[in-house]
Amino acid sequence: MNKALLIILSAAMAFSLLSGCSGQGVATAEVAVSPIIAETVKAAYHDFTYEVDPATLGIVITSDGVEEQASVPLKKREFTEYKQEAGRTEWTYPAEQIKVVIEKKDHYLDIQIQSLGAEQFQWPTIQADDYLLPLWEGKRIPSNDPNWRQFLKEETLTWSESFSMNFMAMGMQKYALVYVVDNPFNNEVSFGTEPKINLTFTHEFPTLNPKKEYGFRLYVTANDPVSVAKLYRGYIQETHGLKTLAEKAKENPEVAKLYGAPHIYMWNSQVLTNENVNWSAMKSRLGSPIWAWITELMERYTEDGSQELNSVLGEAKKEPLNAYHKRALVKALNQVLKLKQLYRPDLFRSADATMLTAIAGGVDKLSEQKMYAFNKSLLKSVFGDALANPSEWGQEQSTKLVEDMHQAGIKQAWIGLPNWANGLMNPAFVEKSAKLGYLIGPYDSYHSIQEKENKEWNTAYFPDSKLYNEATVTNKRGKKIGGFLNRGRKLNPTLSLPSVKQRLEGILQDGILYNSWFIDCDATGEIYDDYTPGNITTQEQDMQARLARMEYISKEKRMVIGSEGGNDFASRVIAFAHGLETPVIKWSDKDMRENKSSPYYIGGYWSAQGGIPERYAKEVPIKGLYQRIYVDPTYSLPLFKLVYNDSVITTHHWEWGSLKIKDEAAERMLYELLYNVPPLYHLDKEQWESHQDMIKTYLDVWSPFHAKAVTKEMTQFKVLSKDRLLQTAKYGEDIQVIVNFSKKDVQYEQEAIPAMSAVMKDGKSRTVFKARDAVYKG
Repeated sequence: MNKALLIILSAAMAFSLLSGCSGQGVATAEVAVSPIIAETVKAAYHDFTYEVDPATLGIVITSDGVEEQASVPLKKREFTEYKQEAGRTEWTYPAEQIKVVIEKKDHYLDIQIQSLGAEQFQWPTIQADDYLLPLWEGKRIPSNDPNWRQFLKEETLTWSESFSMNFMAMGMQKYALVYVVDNPFNNEVSFGTEPKINLTFTHEFPTLNPKKEYGFRLYVTANDPVSVAKLYRGYIQETHGLKTLAEKAKENPEVAKLYGAPHIYMWNSQVLTNENVNWSAMKSRLGSPIWAWITELMERYTEDGSQELNSVLGEAKKEPLNAYHKRALVKALNQVLKLKQLYRPDLFRSADATMLTAIAGGVDKLSEQKMYAFNKSLLKSVFGDALANPSEWGQEQSTKLVEDMHQAGIKQAWIGLPNWANGLMNPAFVEKSAKLGYLIGPYDSYHSIQEKENKEWNTAYFPDSKLYNEATVTNKRGKKIGGFLNRGRKLNPTLSLPSVKQRLEGILQDGILYNSWFIDCDATGEIYDDYTPGNITTQEQDMQARLARMEYISKEKRMVIGSEGGNDFASRVIAFAHGLETPVIKWSDKDMRENKSSPYYIGGYWSAQGGIPERYAKEVPIKGLYQRIYVDPTYSLPLFKLVYNDSVITTHHWEWGSLKIKDEAAERMLYELLYNVPPLYHLDKEQWESHQDMIKTYLDVWSPFHAKAVTKEMTQFKVLSKDRLLQTAKYGEDIQVIVNFSKKDVQYEQEAIPAMSAVMKDGKSRTVFKARDAVYKG
């Protein structure tokens, strides 16, 4: 394969001022470039010439005899210090304090914009027939589409958060123009929608950042998603290196357990459940002094306080225990189980002597895991036969569930716990999951920090009391940036690593068999400039610190690392990501997040029963516009998969699991097969019993397909019908999937493709999966 570039500099290549006005004119360069052939897929770099007008920074590209406007001309302005030599042109805008340098490289146009004092600069503004943008997994946005015009009206997106990869592609009449962004920091993209969609790129030059430059590589390629994505994949291989899953699995063989694995969040935050209580015996103990102590602890150390418990105790002494009473009592026992303040020698005189010996140095000396074990023994010692043996607590909702899953044929799975404490309180469940061959790990976060400890939000508390005041992010106006839900503050990642190490050492010190770790926010691109005096930090430094802490957990602790988002700056560190396939849907919509009477309300974050919160389990419809923007396959493109299928496994955000959107389960199965995406489920005993037939039927087909396809490059994607509901993808040379999203049977190449089905081919084998049948059976 000839990978060399043949650079032919035209004999006519020259720069001339076409106007007599000082400092104004058009510079023209002609360069012919031979195509590059990639190892597996052609990266179709097209020959082109260009013209640029320094007065407007308008660029016109000509390829195959067709001219296209690569950037909308700015309003004419004075320029000075114009120079041109050997394919390089530069000039300055004195009023804006901006210098522009444009140079023709082998197969792209290199554009650099430097600040000579400017605080920001807007360029380019681009107008295309349609856009191929790495919004999340990837979207096709026709410039005159009414849905996208409504959605993007007056919208401004932060580049590092909203774009999973660093490029913008413009679909033109005969080819595509691709802007690859070389400085992903401090950028925004704003959209205009009249009369058609256009977008404007704005870069800020922060005072704290010595780097005063941003720029682009401008490529010309074929107008299709494969060509655009393969061009970018080649750029990544050239500049950063693309690390495959196979390479990651060589470093840590546990990574291979992700192949063919659904992603399952298991909710067992209440290790003690109703099944573990002898309620007739518990009824007789409601007058025990232990309940007065539990009530006091609830009032002093829990966010909800003791009002509900006091009320229930008063009622339950006079009348039979009902479901509400039982729920409140179990909740209270689970909450005090987490408190190191539970032990009082005068109340727990019958506690196990071995355990009492273990705390000779004080409860504070116990590890978190041992503290939970100690507190279980304390509660058992005072409640006696009212409580089952602690070894049995929660097993129906955890250990028995994974055993059932394994018996049902689910041999590979990633199991996520909503908190590391869930595993420390139930280490037998973690051990069983790991020994069954599953990956299992906790959700962890270094995103927000709160000043006071909150057991229900322990990720936001750190023992180092100085962090809250000395290591939190200050914006350029001198104000602290609020944490999640505006509680607490944002922690500066560059100052977090000692606390990361302290937390990991504490969690793992007793040998809990976690083999995976999920880090909230670190791969989302939510990064900050920190203006705190003494802690000045740029967005780039923030990002590098996030990568360093994930690298530490991955390398030092041998964990299979995943994160929210999955934007490609993290692709060499993480093995999986949650959020690219279905991101958080319209965070600002009050009907979905505040108006509890709305049919679109997605539910709250916590469950009073300790099971799956409504936010994750409640099936809800989504508004028509959001269905089209976020879910409709006619707009979706596998841009990220075409670049990273064999490098990072991506799935849905945990708020929008595979079963969350009402009446969309079948469509999402087909999407997952076409795009090689793991389904994401939220399970407890009840949800498993409700959906196990559907899940098993689907995974019997999905798992073996994914296990093969995920190790290969995605090599093809095509839309096969005018309505864009018949699509096909190819992985490697032999694995192909054809999906019919429509409600009617269709013929393709003399082959029947049933309605709402996927046809998978691997060599000579052929499998048909009818999604509606699978959902119906479930």
